[in-house]
Amino acid sequence: MDLEFLQSMDVQILVGVGVAVLAILVAAAYLFSSRKPKGCLDPENFREFKLVKRQQLSHNVAKFTFELPTPTSVLGLPIGQHISCRGKDSQGEEVIKPYTPTTLDSDVGHFELVIKMYPQGRMSHHFRELRVGDYLAVKGPKGRFRYQPGQVRAFGMIAGGSGITPMFQVARAILENPKDMTNVHLIYANVTYEDILLKEELDSLVAKYPGRFKVYYVLNQPPEVWNGGAGFVSKEMIQTHCPAPAPDIKILRCGPPPMNKAMAGHLDALGYSPEIQFQF
Repeated sequence: MDLEFLQSMDVQILVGVGVAVLAILVAAAYLFSSRKPKGCLDPENFREFKLVKRQQLSHNVAKFTFELPTPTSVLGLPIGQHISCRGKDSQGEEVIKPYTPTTLDSDVGHFELVIKMYPQGRMSHHFRELRVGDYLAVKGPKGRFRYQPGQVRAFGMIAGGSGITPMFQVARAILENPKDMTNVHLIYANVTYEDILLKEELDSLVAKYPGRFKVYYVLNQPPEVWNGGAGFVSKEMIQTHCPAPAPDIKILRCGPPPMNKAMAGHLDALGYSPEIQFQF
């Protein structure tokens, strides 16, 4: 009888230990799943981030690297959305302007902005004056763009000048996600070769993801030796380098207002319905 009692106790103890271990594993799994890094942005209030590196890319373009609170912090910016940056113009007046970081949440501990600084630009003045150790006031996320991996078969992108930044962010997010097989076709227009932003990074993505990412550069003032497009982006260029109109594709565009207007006209004429067009 005593032996049976002891065996019964052993079974009860083993069951109890098993339940306890299971409870610990469930709790650990929940804790781990709920520990997805919280973004550092606030949609209602500006937060300040320290400039830790400034790299001049050309006479009027620089890359600014801002530090996040910890080395594992993420900005928390959904794909294709942007932030509002606050600064002061040359008259000391407050100015707020939207920018899209070129980094993703996979780039932990920091975020980067590639900024083209125009002579008369009010926010350009603020970035020209920004030095390592200074802080930038940022609020977000902002924007209407919503993206889920695989929601379209292909993206056509038409960008002009600094309008490349949201396109670069979306393209990177798609291509670096092994579960997303979406193809990306980009037409990128600038005035001169020197004006092309992120060219090295774009060409690197083309080399790394052959067939899935294609870039067609268009220059208004091309050099003598040039194998891209010349002049302005035309209907023929869109027909050749973007996916044809279909329910499972989307065309994104971002550039100066006159370009956006012209591209909208081209796309409408080519049969791209409003539902498959999006302007940043």
